[in-house]
Amino acid sequence: MASIAVYSVKGGVGKTTLAVNLAWCASAISRRKTLLWDLDAANGSGFLLGVDPRKKRSADSVFADGGDPAKLIQTTAFSGLDLLPADESIRAIDRQLDRLGKKKRLAKMTAALGKTYDRIIFDCPPVLNELSAQIIRAADLVIVPLPPSPLSARAFDVVVEEVRGSGKGHPPILPVLSMVDMRRTLHREAREANPKWPVIPLASAVEQCAVTRQPVGAFAPKSPAARAFAQLWTAIERKLAER
Repeated sequence: MASIAVYSVKGGVGKTTLAVNLAWCASAISRRKTLLWDLDAANGSGFLLGVDPRKKRSADSVFADGGDPAKLIQTTAFSGLDLLPADESIRAIDRQLDRLGKKKRLAKMTAALGKTYDRIIFDCPPVLNELSAQIIRAADLVIVPLPPSPLSARAFDVVVEEVRGSGKGHPPILPVLSMVDMRRTLHREAREANPKWPVIPLASAVEQCAVTRQPVGAFAPKSPAARAFAQLWTAIERKLAER
């Protein structure tokens, strides 16, 4: 099992779209039994996969002592891909984790879920708190989406500092240029400055994910965006193989 965090401290960078499409690639391309764990209160991953959260769901029931996240997992319309959805109750989970006083609670739950799943992908909240620290401790790889802008570069520096601050055994970081439009000078310059970083283009197919409520590869498999997600997933699998 390997766990992958898609993380940024800045909103609007394509984090959830990236997490959903990578989860689909894991299940559809690599044929890995995959769990997408939505830890963002907006429940964007569930929306993009066409899964609505169950009523009366409580994040406390997941993280409390004895809580079993497997009971809250929902299947999706895509073979081999399940979802552990979020809802607004997760906004208070930082206080819950502080009360528990267990710094590796999420890592232990991830290890338990790893008995069922080959790949676990975290759609992380854009915050710096105890939850983000626990996600980093649980992750084998941290993916950071970066639209070409000075603010994104600054946010990346914050993420790097946060990850490295977790200790010597911190997971590797893979930056990804997202929402790239090569017609724009700033975007071309960002690409030229970081030629080895994976690139996800600004494309109508990516925007259509929210309309169709499907990953790009499911409804536009031959599109440049679908190829970009697939190439990124291949790079991720190579990175995981180096562990």
